[in-house]
Amino acid sequence: MSSLIPYYILFAVIMLIALVATIMVGVSKKNREGNPRYDQKTKANWSRLSWIYLIITIACVIALIVYINA
Repeated sequence: MSSLIPYYILFAVIMLIALVATIMVGVSKKNREGNPRYDQKTKANWSRLSWIYLIITIACVIALIVYINA
């Protein structure tokens, strides 16, 4: 179990960096001003985001299956 501690620490550091980066983007001045072009392309944005989630979900399921069978 002690051999996993460095991985837990690495995971926690990555999560903290992602949290700080997300908050920085959310409170940025440019983000608060908005982008009218982005707001007009909602169908394309949702479509692209849905494909990303689908691909990531499939990759995670495959990784889980490989992990369980290893």
